[in-house]
Amino acid sequence: MRVVVQRCKNAKVTVGHETVGSIGEGLMVLVGVTHEDEEKDAKYVADKVAGLRIFEDADGKMNDSVLDVGGAVLSVSQFTLYGDCRKGKRPNFMAAARPDHAKLLYEAFNRELREKGLVVETGVFGAMMDVSLTNWGPVTLIIDSRA
Repeated sequence: MRVVVQRCKNAKVTVGHETVGSIGEGLMVLVGVTHEDEEKDAKYVADKVAGLRIFEDADGKMNDSVLDVGGAVLSVSQFTLYGDCRKGKRPNFMAAARPDHAKLLYEAFNRELREKGLVVETGVFGAMMDVSLTNWGPVTLIIDSRA
């Protein structure tokens, strides 16, 4: 499982003209799943995301997590995180999990975050979505359960 985590001041995802998920301060997380991923990968990545110390404490140091600051998570499925661009000009998405498998693990990831006490908003799995955010810092990190 691979995620791109962006610390944000706000973020939202729309499908058509309808906002389906939005948050204030917190984390915008793009979530990709590959064929070999299992529930343990979802748990590992959720633990990392919830515990990342990328928010400033009272001394201005990155010591606080999204849990510590009472932030939320906007989680959006993103199969293109497994796009392979090494050959040619068109990405190959063969490493991305099939939709049925990916949806189960995407939902497991979100459930793990909620069980930690986080408010989790989501996009619509498999839909064409527009995502917008104010990246704060900017702070952007990649977490991969297989790396």
